[in-house]
Amino acid sequence: MQLTYKYLYNKWVDGVFVLAPPFISLMIVAFLPDAYKYSSEMPLFAWVILIMCIDVAHVYSTLYRTYFDWDTYRQQRSLLLGIPFVCLLISVLLYNYSVSLFWSLLAYLAVFHFIRQQYGFMRIYSGKEDSLKLSTYIDTITIYATTILPIIYWHLNPQRNFSWFMQGDFLIINAVQFNNYIHLIYVLLIVVYITKELYLIFKKHAFNVTKNTIIVGTGLSWYFGIVYFNGDLVFTLLNVIAHGIPYIALIWIWGNKKHQKNAISQGNGILKRIFQGKKLIWFLLIILVFAYIEELCWDTWVWNEHEDVFFFMSSFYEQANDNVLKILVPLLTLPQIVHYVIDGYIWKIKNDQFNWSNHVLK
Repeated sequence: MQLTYKYLYNKWVDGVFVLAPPFISLMIVAFLPDAYKYSSEMPLFAWVILIMCIDVAHVYSTLYRTYFDWDTYRQQRSLLLGIPFVCLLISVLLYNYSVSLFWSLLAYLAVFHFIRQQYGFMRIYSGKEDSLKLSTYIDTITIYATTILPIIYWHLNPQRNFSWFMQGDFLIINAVQFNNYIHLIYVLLIVVYITKELYLIFKKHAFNVTKNTIIVGTGLSWYFGIVYFNGDLVFTLLNVIAHGIPYIALIWIWGNKKHQKNAISQGNGILKRIFQGKKLIWFLLIILVFAYIEELCWDTWVWNEHEDVFFFMSSFYEQANDNVLKILVPLLTLPQIVHYVIDGYIWKIKNDQFNWSNHVLK
């Protein structure tokens, strides 16, 4: 049997920063006290690392692929200027109409984005493998099912000790009687997928290690993060690390690929300084600064929850009045909304020579 591996960059970068995060997260969870596995508690240091330094920071890594990339900006200027304006307008109108509806729609948009990222990685690591159409359909159904089934379970079980953004953002109903059916679908899904893989092994004597790693890692992180455990720290750890770190790695790999092909134009000052010298520390520092400033604004005028992190702003800590919040909240959520919307487009630009299907190593 031939083991096949397809990489965006190389086995070490892909292995550590794209394929391994779900499994590393599960190892960390295994050593957590039960108090964190089944409760809404989250230590401050975990919030800083998981939310601010990974989740929020990964949103700003999109800047390198869009507004910091002069080539992309020139080609897609109308889109890159129009999307933020439209998103802000819709957000302001929606928040003024209903705060709860605003957060619910934002949560579902985030879920869609997270699910689509896993599908995208699965397609990347599938490459152009010569397989049956049925096999491709099963892969697609599997990656979607392993992400959507936990979300359905979440909607049917009101006693979850976590939320996506804030309590009540999902439309939860009490229908725990369907839990057994969800687990039955899980079992059937696993049986079908394993049967398909065994067939390909015996028929074509090949096994795609990287594609299967993505599918298994996705399934494990979503199941244990949402269904098996019931803790805010576990959910955030499995959800954020498995999504944010691979995305940041994807942007870094993209920039280095562009540099290797001498495709960073002279006008691309930021990209040339970051990727020509492979200055990872500056790449990370820039997005961390953006993330810190955003969370500082959130905590100072909206949430007032982490004064220890932003202690120098303590004298300004006061929740803004409702009229200010009607503009402030849509403004502060704009970066992540634009990230969700633009990310669904930037990797599909037809005239972009950095289509990932052309860069998977054989």
